Formats: sequence, C-alpha cells, structure tokens
Amino acid sequence: MNGYIPAWSDLKRAGFTFHVIFSAMTAPGQALRVVLVDDHHFFREGLRGMLAADGISVIGEATDGEGAVTVTRELEPDVVVIDLRMPGTPGVEAVRRIVAAQPHVQVMVLSVSADHGDVLAALAAGACCYLLKGSRADELAASIRLAAAGHAVLSREILQALVAHVRAGADASAAHAGDGARALTARELEVLRLLAGGADNAAIGRELSISGHTVKQHVTSIFGKLGVHNRVQAAVCAVRAGLA
Repeated sequence: MNGYIPAWSDLKRAGFTFHVIFSAMTAPGQALRVVLVDDHHFFREGLRGMLAADGISVIGEATDGEGAVTVTRELEPDVVVIDLRMPGTPGVEAVRRIVAAQPHVQVMVLSVSADHGDVLAALAAGACCYLLKGSRADELAASIRLAAAGHAVLSREILQALVAHVRAGADASAAHAGDGARALTARELEVLRLLAGGADNAAIGRELSISGHTVKQHVTSIFGKLGVHNRVQAAVCAVRAGLA
C-alpha cells in the first residue's frame, strides 16, 4: 500500500510488539463523524469527497489549530483529522488541547512531515494515529475507522521513526518508565503486557477472564498512572520498562 503497512518486524526487533488489526469497526448504516483541519481548501474539499464516498461524514472543518479546538468542542466528532503545520496555534498544541478537553475524541495527524520530532511530539500530545499525506482514499478511510475504535495506525515511515527513537532512548528513559510501571497493580501489569502485545479490550478480557468493563477500567487507570493518553504511548512505556 505504498509505504502504509506498518513494519511490525522492525518493532519486534526493537522489542516493541504493539500491533493493529484491521476489521469492521462500526455498525451497518452508522456513519463516522469526522472533523477535518487543514489550511488548504482544495485538500479539504478533495478529502471530504473521498471520505463521503466511503460512508464517512465530514461534519465540520477548520483551517487552523484554534479553529480545530473550537469546532471539536462544538460538534464532538468521532475523529479529528488534523495537519500539523498551519498558521496560528500549532497543530501539536491543538492536539494536546483537544485530547485534554475531550479524551473520547480520537485525533489522527495527516501530514507531509515524517520528521521524528514531529511524530513524537504529536504522539506525546495524544494523537493515536500519524499518517503521511498521499495515502490512498481506502487506506485513509480504514485508518479513520480504526482510530474511532481506539486503535493506533502509523505509516511505515512513521513507525520506523518511532522504532529508532525507542532504540536510541531506551536506556535514558527506562528509569522513568519503570517509575510509572511500579505504581501499577499486579492485574494492571498483566493488562499492560497484553495491551503492549497488541490485544484489544475484548482479547484482554478473554485472556484474564474479566469483563470488558473491568478491562476498560484497568486501561484507564494504567493511562493515568503512566501519564499517557493512548495505547501507543502505554505500549512504549511497557517496552522501556522491560515489560514487553
């Protein structure tokens, strides 16, 4: 898919086993509600048309970070698709503010930049997905559906940048990650290991013989104790702490 499929072998060699499973995420006839944020009108127009053809409804648009925060607060979409480099409020700051105010809204970065600094800043701010512009329409639509379900999606180039960062910073950050992991209960450690292995909530529940609601409570608690916003960040912490 032209550089879109994540190179999971690279993650495994780095000790990072988080993965994503492509599957149907919404009920028949239920259109996902998306907000587009990009300062280029023709790009938004083309993207809106492509998503509409795939049954995804664009309910709002913005041309800068401040507008993204405002329209997301007003419309409460399922997913915000946002560029990073726009006039005014930086895209990363907009991601941070959206996630802090509305953690149930999933944020996908769609950018031309594969710079590891941009990638890591976006993920640290709470974005669950980072794709490069140029992805095919069907790939982007599938990724939005995954994002709405709480999964992580990364372009191949983006994943390689993340792997390189984990490798380079493993020693320096292991102690910090270990501090957060030590605050977890025994059950939360079990959940974190499975999460870092790519298991979704249903699979975690089956493995540990607990309900989906209980899994969700554990995941929420793990995020809070580790100081992370999504499963990608939690999995990275698990790797750095030697738990996965």
